[in-house]
Amino acid sequence: MQPVTPNWRTSTYTGTENCVEVADNEPTKVMVRDTKERSHGTMAVQPVTWVAFLEFAKKG
Repeated sequence: MQPVTPNWRTSTYTGTENCVEVADNEPTKVMVRDTKERSHGTMAVQPVTWVAFLEFAKKG
């Protein structure tokens, strides 16, 4: 199986102040990185964990 190239994207809500990029085009992980400091690495979480985080963040 070939590795998937991350499809990095930012939220449309951030406008020109993009801080975080997310790549969720792999079925087994969601990757997150700092837009301005990409060399600092990435964080990978399971998709179910990412969904739980988004639901929590939406609640404010």
